[in-house]
Amino acid sequence: MYDCILVPTDGSEEGEYALEYAFDLARAHDATVRVLYVVNVAGYGGLPMETAWEGISDALYTEGEGAVERAKELAPDDVEVETSVREGAPSRTIIERAAPENCDLVVMGTHGRGGIDRLLLGSVAERVVRRADVPVLTVRVGDEKGDEAAERSPVAVE
Repeated sequence: MYDCILVPTDGSEEGEYALEYAFDLARAHDATVRVLYVVNVAGYGGLPMETAWEGISDALYTEGEGAVERAKELAPDDVEVETSVREGAPSRTIIERAAPENCDLVVMGTHGRGGIDRLLLGSVAERVVRRADVPVLTVRVGDEKGDEAAERSPVAVE
């Protein structure tokens, strides 16, 4: 059913929970997992001109490389993992990388924020769910009630 599963990551420990789901699905379907880290340069557009962009850019790419390498370390031996670090708006980049000719499914974490938090912070996952041309599986990776979701182990798919 699935040949390729795209997993956007932000490098957080909570995001590793979504990776575990993707690895279980990949194992069940003999699929490749593509891990994507998006360097969101738009968030730094308002910095003063004297700020050294190259230093910030290097730091963001280093963080991204660390995040995708960590995903490779977590991957079971029997799951093929490809990684990439891209620059752009997170939701748009994820959607472009998940085009039907590239991947069959997107698995991504969501913090499950609601109300004013979601209004103020926005939701990359929500934008991806609404605009992607492939199915999107969202995995709740934590909440303000003690991160109960992050403590659960993923359900193995057989």
